Amino acid sequence: MVENLGSGIERYMNLLSTRQKLVAANIANTDTPGFKTKDIDFQSELQNQLFNSNPNVMEVPGLQTKNDGNNVSVDREARLLAENALRFSVASNLARSELSTVKMAIEEDKSA
Repeated sequence: MVENLGSGIERYMNLLSTRQKLVAANIANTDTPGFKTKDIDFQSELQNQLFNSNPNVMEVPGLQTKNDGNNVSVDREARLLAENALRFSVASNLARSELSTVKMAIEEDKSA
């Protein structure tokens, strides 16, 4: 049981980490001619994490393409960075809370 503790949060945080890397790469390539924005379908990938450990990275459709073929929107990427950071913070707090509960149970058992 203890080995499965937090595995859902761990998978969630891994998915957030993957998205953070993609968004950072998109921002880093803002001025790269022909670069296409990449992302993951977060909700879909979150559900798939039960069965598949590697998220499906795809080009983002429907973004405005500049004359050089690049379609990175810094505004979109900045919003995703902020959203991702907030989600990671919440997940970290949940994981910390779970570990604290386990630690408290162990310490209680030692004193009994």
